[in-house]
Amino acid sequence: MRYVVRRLGFFLITLWAALTLNFFIPRFMPGSPLDALRVRTKDKLSPAALQEMLTSFGFKPNQNIFVQYWDYLGNMVTGKWGISIGGTLGQPVSEIVLHALPWTVGLVGVVTVIAFLIGSLVGVVAGWRRGGKLDSILPPIFVVTSALPYFWVGLILILVFSVWTNGFLPSDFNYDNSLQPSFTWPFIGSVLQHAILPGATILITSVGGWILTMRNNMITTLAEDYVRMGRAKGLSGWRVMTTYAGRNAFLPNLSGFAMSLGFVISGSILVEYVFNYPGLGYLLYNAVANTDYPVMQVLFMLFTVAVLVALILCDFAIAWLDPRARTKG
Repeated sequence: MRYVVRRLGFFLITLWAALTLNFFIPRFMPGSPLDALRVRTKDKLSPAALQEMLTSFGFKPNQNIFVQYWDYLGNMVTGKWGISIGGTLGQPVSEIVLHALPWTVGLVGVVTVIAFLIGSLVGVVAGWRRGGKLDSILPPIFVVTSALPYFWVGLILILVFSVWTNGFLPSDFNYDNSLQPSFTWPFIGSVLQHAILPGATILITSVGGWILTMRNNMITTLAEDYVRMGRAKGLSGWRVMTTYAGRNAFLPNLSGFAMSLGFVISGSILVEYVFNYPGLGYLLYNAVANTDYPVMQVLFMLFTVAVLVALILCDFAIAWLDPRARTKG
């Protein structure tokens, strides 16, 4: 119980610190919403009219900074996220976020889980057969792929599978514009087809890290006494690999996987930008470009909460699977 209370206390303190930074950092950025509005309206409105427009949207730049901060904390907790003052001028931030969230979770979330599962399984086998053909070929390859920039891999895939093949696979957006969103096979097929290239980009650049990490964990675990005991008892190689070695080598990877799941909410910003994919990452890019404080603050808040929740759930899972962790907490 004390372990849970300590973790929850750490969660709340970290969340408060992150929300505080989330409030002040956008206000230290160059420019202001007033300047952004002036550019978008091409100076057709007077400064007083622009100021009145911002105030009607709930943004009050002349208000005391501490009053703004207190109102901001209350709004973040109660879900009163305000109105966009950027490219989607006048639209509720909650609607904007809820429209983009499923696309990011569906693409980045699914691919992250697939990359983790493939990487962990391949890493276990490579570590178990250390020095074999699989172990000799895969690690050098994935050292290179894990270091490749997201945007570069995405551009190469677009060039090969879209440009050179006359549009064999779509290179942008999330579905065919001629279709209406619905639970029909043509629409679902279009969504899956448009997700192939961005999904492959994330998979290629992320699976290598899981393979290398799991391989190293496996090699370290194989030197433990309980693994030698399992072999000495005459257990099958499969059982020793999965139950004795693989299960314990898997635990250190849970923290990294939890962080990856947390960052799913932020999306792969560069991937979504390259493929013009309307997820949260692309939404964040547009919010920063348009100095849209309300959207930026909500997105940063969601990213922070997602990472913290994923980490605390990971802590509880590790404590449940490995009682030794509770004594260290």
